[in-house]
Amino acid sequence: MITHEQCLYWDQEDELKKFKDEFALPKNVIYLDGNSLGARPKKSLEVAQHIIAKEWGEDLINSWNKADWWGLPTRLGDKVAQLIGAEKGEVVISDSTTLNLFKVLSAAVKIQAEKFPERKIIVAEKDAFPTDIYIIEGFIDLINQGYQVELIDGADDLSRVLAKEVAVVVLSHVNYRTGYFYDMESINQQIHAKDALIIWDLCHSVGAVPMDLNQSNSDFAIGCTYKYLNGGPGSPALLWVNRKHRDQFWQPLSGWWGHKKPFDMAQHYEPANSIRRYLCGTQPIISMSLIECGIDIFLQADMQQIREKSLKLTDLFIQLVQQECAQFSFELITPLNHKYRGSHASYRHEFGYEIIQALIARGVIGDYREPEVLRFGITPLYLGFEDIWNAVQQLKQIMLNSEWKNERYLVRSEVT
Repeated sequence: MITHEQCLYWDQEDELKKFKDEFALPKNVIYLDGNSLGARPKKSLEVAQHIIAKEWGEDLINSWNKADWWGLPTRLGDKVAQLIGAEKGEVVISDSTTLNLFKVLSAAVKIQAEKFPERKIIVAEKDAFPTDIYIIEGFIDLINQGYQVELIDGADDLSRVLAKEVAVVVLSHVNYRTGYFYDMESINQQIHAKDALIIWDLCHSVGAVPMDLNQSNSDFAIGCTYKYLNGGPGSPALLWVNRKHRDQFWQPLSGWWGHKKPFDMAQHYEPANSIRRYLCGTQPIISMSLIECGIDIFLQADMQQIREKSLKLTDLFIQLVQQECAQFSFELITPLNHKYRGSHASYRHEFGYEIIQALIARGVIGDYREPEVLRFGITPLYLGFEDIWNAVQQLKQIMLNSEWKNERYLVRSEVT
């Protein structure tokens, strides 16, 4: 039996517990949705005030040079690079994950079309976050060159589709719904053995699990900064390109920020000889600047320690749900094997939406995903072992008291 006292002891021994003080968390709230929107770093308020009052308010347009607004996408990219196994000059922060997927997918397909014009299949996971599939479908419809998307059920289904004429594979490093964690290096080897290219969606893995894009010989990667990196609502996304691909093709959203000499105001586009060619238009400077607050916290921590604590916390959550709530028909859909588990735990339950709403009313914030999935994000820098204990106790009380049956939890909000 796991006890409350045991959880308190683990918190005392936790080498990462000091980082919780870096975040502004409401009192009496257990936040288990950092895999959807990360908590606010305390420093971000001060930074936002400085940018608005000083850089924008006083220095005005001079801040493009004086505060180096112009260099922000690559300067932040160099910091994120340290978390994903990339080098300086390989990562840019820009736009959204959705737009960045369109950019790198266009580049990957163009590269493949020149080498293997007969390859017309783009592979994605059936259970991928829908925007990835939507972008692939839109891209195929736009270019109208006979490409088709083929969806796989998961890692075990990849070999089947790779026997076909595959050009590009798009996979989520950690699945947004189940938390399944792909073995990046072995998947890359499998895909490259068939002369296909891989695009990794890092939205649910960057800041949650260790990775090395270069060592694993990945091709392209995109991902958001507002989940585990705590960049703020809708903060711009990351984009990484392997140096061997970077200059082979420029992305189709050829805006002036990606031009080789943007202030020459030339009439024709010439891409920058750097990762800047994957920029498009003027960036949202205030939102982008706040990303640095979260990244700097991560750079003070050890990614391997973060991973170890993540696994301990997810283990604890899973074990406590089994110990305290076994009679309530929660079906775990997250892998038990550490090798294949990201940093959230997901359960299927017929009344998942209502249960999550009842939890939120009790101050335990998780989230719901169709179909019938309760999802609990584990963010080691600001969650402790007692938090997990208390969250499961609240879940238990909701089920024992049938609180989820309250009529107010039956009405679905526009954002679920």
